[in-house]
Amino acid sequence: MDLEESSQDGRRRGGAATRERILDAAAELFYAAGIRSTSADRIIESVGITKVTFYRHFRTKDELVVAYLERRAAWERGAVAQAREGHDAVEALRAIASGIGEASCRPGFRGCPFINAAAEYPDTEHPVRLVVDSHRRWTHDAFLDLAAKAGVADAPAVAGQLMMLRDGAMVSGYLGDPEAVAEALAGAYLAVIQAGHRPDEGGRRG
Repeated sequence: MDLEESSQDGRRRGGAATRERILDAAAELFYAAGIRSTSADRIIESVGITKVTFYRHFRTKDELVVAYLERRAAWERGAVAQAREGHDAVEALRAIASGIGEASCRPGFRGCPFINAAAEYPDTEHPVRLVVDSHRRWTHDAFLDLAAKAGVADAPAVAGQLMMLRDGAMVSGYLGDPEAVAEALAGAYLAVIQAGHRPDEGGRRG
């Protein structure tokens, strides 16, 4: 590698690092103070960069919001995959409940960032809402797969119930007692799965 190539590679790495710093600051501020309430200028000041640098990475604030939610979605999907690894459906749901309970107990927890974003962006055609809706469809499909593997009679109905319980637990963790979320959610998940089993079957777990 010659000096010019080395310099270009260094700039690319530096650019990627700056982009992550912007995303880190945006994620903290968007979640704590709200997306609409957090200006691009506030993020720029927090990161300690110029406006030119900011807009080199994100042409608009909406583009930054989309990137923030996409990164969060990737993290949540990884967490679900980890909860499912080596577990049957019921064990995976317990692990997911435990993860939500753990998140609820962290300082600064303000509920589900996707529900929060949807409340701030009512236009269903807005790029931010498209990311929110895409991730919620993915989450619903993950519950649908778990419900089917648990052997329930009506997997789509049970998946909807699991999704509602997940959303309710997020709100409860923010407005209620976060310490009780994991146990209550795990119990509710199990009750829904048991109620959904066919009367003539003990229910299978996969």
